[in-house]
Amino acid sequence: MVKRREKLRICLVASAGGRLTELLKLADSWQQHEAIYISTAQAIANKLRQRGKTYVVGECNRQYPLRVIKTLCQCTKIIVREHPDVVISTGAAPGVLMCLLRKLLAAKVVWIDSITNVKWVSLSGRMVRYITDLFLVQWPDLVEQYKNVEYVGAVI
Repeated sequence: MVKRREKLRICLVASAGGRLTELLKLADSWQQHEAIYISTAQAIANKLRQRGKTYVVGECNRQYPLRVIKTLCQCTKIIVREHPDVVISTGAAPGVLMCLLRKLLAAKVVWIDSITNVKWVSLSGRMVRYITDLFLVQWPDLVEQYKNVEYVGAVI
């Protein structure tokens, strides 16, 4: 018999820098749940550990396919160990990998595209928007350009 947790286990994934800053602005939203943080820089790991369990994975992008494979392996280990109920990401590549892996195992996926993406959705966002359960953009004009995205006002 599978024992259900009382609190959701939420995996929060963002590359270090602006994407992580945007994600952390929403921290009150998951305060009552168990948070697992995944980012790309060891330098911010101690700050994140004050908030919850933290993992650092490699920075990767399409120009370095071997780094993508290494980061995919790291993300797979985290998924197996933590089994999050929900993945929330602002990007970039590690967020895409976690969203894809977790979706394969039937978890919920939420993507929040950066407020800096005024004219188009980020490349990483375009890669995951068809598998997300909720894809939020921060500019109303983007809803007219893309299917499967929602604008609910400025999120961040």
